[in-house]
Amino acid sequence: MKEIIKAPIITEKSANITADGKKVVLKVSKDANKVQIRQAVEKAFDVKVTSVNTVNVRAKKKRVGRYEGKTKAYKKAIVTLAEGSKLDLS
Repeated sequence: MKEIIKAPIITEKSANITADGKKVVLKVSKDANKVQIRQAVEKAFDVKVTSVNTVNVRAKKKRVGRYEGKTKAYKKAIVTLAEGSKLDLS
């Protein structure tokens, strides 16, 4: 089975989301669904998950001088933890 959880997303926006301690923002595999993400988080971090919201982040056009390119597209998962479960990735 492919690796589902790739990395935590630590940005200013994700810090605002995770400030209450009930949510975690993760970069996940593009072909993973919500059920697979829930199972992977519960198994890897030994926490109880109540819901999973996913966002497909599109590639952005970037330019350096005369060269154009795109950033990589990825899938972002916002995982809500059950009451009493805590997960600190920072």
